[in-house]
Amino acid sequence: MDKGLTLAIRQEKPVTMEVTFNCKPGELLALIGPSGSGKSTILRTIAGLHRAQSADISCSGTVWNESTHAFHMPAQKRKVGLVFQEYALFPHKSVLDNVMLATQGASKSERSKKAMSQLRRTNMEGLETRKPATLSGGQKQRVALARALAREPNVLLLDEPFSAVDQATRRRLYRELAVLRKTLEIPIILVTHDLTEVQLLADSLCLIHRGQSLQQGRVAEVVNRPQSRQVARLLGHQNIFNATLLKHIDKHSLYQIGEIPPVLGPKLESLNVGDQASLLISPSAIEIEHPYSDTQDRIPLDGQVLECVPLGDEFVIRLRLERIPKSMRFKAPMHMAKEFGIEQGRNIRISVQTHGIHAMSS
Repeated sequence: MDKGLTLAIRQEKPVTMEVTFNCKPGELLALIGPSGSGKSTILRTIAGLHRAQSADISCSGTVWNESTHAFHMPAQKRKVGLVFQEYALFPHKSVLDNVMLATQGASKSERSKKAMSQLRRTNMEGLETRKPATLSGGQKQRVALARALAREPNVLLLDEPFSAVDQATRRRLYRELAVLRKTLEIPIILVTHDLTEVQLLADSLCLIHRGQSLQQGRVAEVVNRPQSRQVARLLGHQNIFNATLLKHIDKHSLYQIGEIPPVLGPKLESLNVGDQASLLISPSAIEIEHPYSDTQDRIPLDGQVLECVPLGDEFVIRLRLERIPKSMRFKAPMHMAKEFGIEQGRNIRISVQTHGIHAMSS
């Protein structure tokens, strides 16, 4: 049985929407776009809290919306875990009671055990008797996530869950979500307007603008190869140049940009000689010519890998050092981590460049 989520929304009122996308089990799909583009409305439609004029939604092999017969499954019958931007916790209830509200079980003790299991899962064990007012923003978000997971959902919906916390807390929550994702075999939809967040956490993205889905695909594919100038602009690209197609050469095309000599670029089958094109130059393709090579001394350190968590195209590694009573965290490109076989429990050696050491008074 397909446990993924598929969606198609079409409506003209109160705002025009034409959105389609799908999300596989275990995949984190980011909905990204400017404020007011309809991202939160899409989540509400999935959860059954908003009824679009026409919607076809299925999840885990079950139809939730079907436009032909105007079928709309009530929200309470959908197994959806929804994490709101502002937590939506009951202030008069304890942490445990807030999570228990989402549990299902025959007895209070059974529901309490399920709630505590999710609190442990989200690193909130020991705070179950506290009230929301006594918690930090990050702790409230963990409680909200525990409550969403306590429903044993078929899909997890995250509505800008990190926007209300400070940057340091946000980084910790990123890492915790990356670890938690390994245990979830359900679709995860993340609404955000932060492309960096998308690149760190998501497998794929769907760009939403003025109620329309413009492009969906793997994060790197969409970011590096936008289908249109509009998509490129919305993703924050700035190196976009007007060009004229001069001729096709095998798998490439020759373009004229301004008054510089013609440049060779990707072939666009849809264009003819003389047509206008837009060329995007990635910042990673731009280098400053510099003959200097760093030869300063390095400090070798040995240790054991305690954690190795993928975030975007990097691994975040926590290393227990052998000769220093402290662990060290650092990032390594994914290809390098795979090349050296870095994994949890493995002993490795790293080196620290001396110019990367900074001294401070206590």
